[in-house]
Amino acid sequence: MSADDADVINLQTELEDILRGAVIEALGSEYAEADLLLVPAKDPKFGDYQANLAMGLAKRVGRNPREIAQQIAGVIPLGPRIDTVDVAGPGFINLRLVSSSISDGLAGMLGDDRLGVPTADPVQTVVVDYCAPNMAKEMHIGHIRSTCIGDAIARVLAFLGHAVIRQNHLGDWGTQFGMLVEHLVDTGWIRSADQSIGDLNELYQESKRRFDAEPEFADRARQRVVAMQSGDPTSMAYWRMLIDESVVHMNTIFQRLGVLLLDSDIRAESFYNGMLMEVIDRLDQVGQLAQSQGAKVVYPEGFADRDGHPFPMIVQKGDGGYLYATTDLAAGMYRSHELGADRVIYVVDARQTQHLAMVFAVLRQSGLVGSVVRFDHVHFGTILGSDRTPFKTRVGGTVKLTDVLDEVERRALSVIQDKGSITDSSEQKRVAQVVGIGAVKYADLSNDRIKDYVFDWNRMLSLEGNTAPYLQNAYVRIQAIFRKGEVNPDAAPGFTIPVFEPSERSLGLHLLQLPEVLAAVGESLEPHRLCTYLYELASHFHRFYEHCPVLKAEQATRDGRLALCALAGRTLRLGLELLGIDVADRM
Repeated sequence: MSADDADVINLQTELEDILRGAVIEALGSEYAEADLLLVPAKDPKFGDYQANLAMGLAKRVGRNPREIAQQIAGVIPLGPRIDTVDVAGPGFINLRLVSSSISDGLAGMLGDDRLGVPTADPVQTVVVDYCAPNMAKEMHIGHIRSTCIGDAIARVLAFLGHAVIRQNHLGDWGTQFGMLVEHLVDTGWIRSADQSIGDLNELYQESKRRFDAEPEFADRARQRVVAMQSGDPTSMAYWRMLIDESVVHMNTIFQRLGVLLLDSDIRAESFYNGMLMEVIDRLDQVGQLAQSQGAKVVYPEGFADRDGHPFPMIVQKGDGGYLYATTDLAAGMYRSHELGADRVIYVVDARQTQHLAMVFAVLRQSGLVGSVVRFDHVHFGTILGSDRTPFKTRVGGTVKLTDVLDEVERRALSVIQDKGSITDSSEQKRVAQVVGIGAVKYADLSNDRIKDYVFDWNRMLSLEGNTAPYLQNAYVRIQAIFRKGEVNPDAAPGFTIPVFEPSERSLGLHLLQLPEVLAAVGESLEPHRLCTYLYELASHFHRFYEHCPVLKAEQATRDGRLALCALAGRTLRLGLELLGIDVADRM
């Protein structure tokens, strides 16, 4: 931090301390751990913050919630933080803050290089498993969900101070690779300089048709998997060629998206191949392994079929081959013991919910992981077309992610050229990339991840509503103020920030909520909460901009409002950066 810790004021924390002290004074120390339910007030006419704890306490105390609220409110000390306290409705405690306390909080936030966000205590080692495309095929539109959600979560947790380990669990193993390699062997395919990932897509389709239509080929493909698992040199040489081609394509997509995944983060399915037998042995040693129709299985606790019989998870087939479940158990074991994970986050679509729940259960009941490791499945819905069915091409094929990125940049460039505010062609293209890529990422992240959402070109590129261009435009407007006033925004921290006007106060209060918002995202793993905060921040700023002259105000007010603009700009930039979205100074 550039400011002393004492200069950084967390109003939420201070208010909670004051309120908790009032609860203890009014009701006794046995209620010290009551949930305060302190939140920013939705309507400023009720104050700045509202505490809804009285309803929850009513049953425990055995009294009317309004009476309890009045008793607590009666002992809340006024000043230097709280100006007024009142009780509304069935027992809501409304708090209005002293204006100078808001100004102090904003000044501390502005003078802090972390904008008042404390570092995590305790710091955890967090493994984030995200992206995970299947190799030997181009990434499609569906991959943007795991990639962008996972990247945003990793960024937020790292900013909060956790030791984040990114893991790209590539699908580079299993039956599909046995099928591909067997087809390549049959056709005598040799990689040449002019071949690309598109050629591999075609080869995949050809091999899949053979796998579905030729039983003899399908049998050989399955045996090829076993040969690969045994390290057969010919099989592995073909496999390596497929992977090398795929990684080049994948990295191109990552670069365009600004995703913070490196080759060193790759821990593909094949990485765990040498650990699979150890998984089987350890399951056997602790009495978890059973036989079912020739296969080796484990029965996760709490899972049953329709008839109530224990539901098995196969970990080794009768022919000796392993399954995805075996690999996932090995990955969990590795992440716990080798990486030292306190928390492991899997950003995987909702279709894998039962599978991962079974994997987590087996990891715990078998002792393959440490007892305190926390597992989180960050599941998400499907991207839909305008007909509200899974997003497809006009002929029903999978939409390639690279085609989506090309199209959104083309559309963004067209909008920028029509506006005419940027005349240099190279600058137009650069800004179109920032706006276009940001638009498609934000459209994904701003939706509650557990829900499906409709892919809408026009909406995601709109300068109105909850979109990346709307937020980026707010940032551009802030930079324009400083350019026009010939003021360096970095000089603003020395100014006193006023909150006399209603739009100043609402903007300032919203800015001060940043620490709680990021903490909530780190716990819930829901990036849309940050998106909502940033959208509301941009909306507050635009209202402030409309009602409060900045450069034309008298000097003291001008300086304070410039400081408020600087803080809003820094907060927008940081929030978008944590979502993996860039900003531009002009649009």
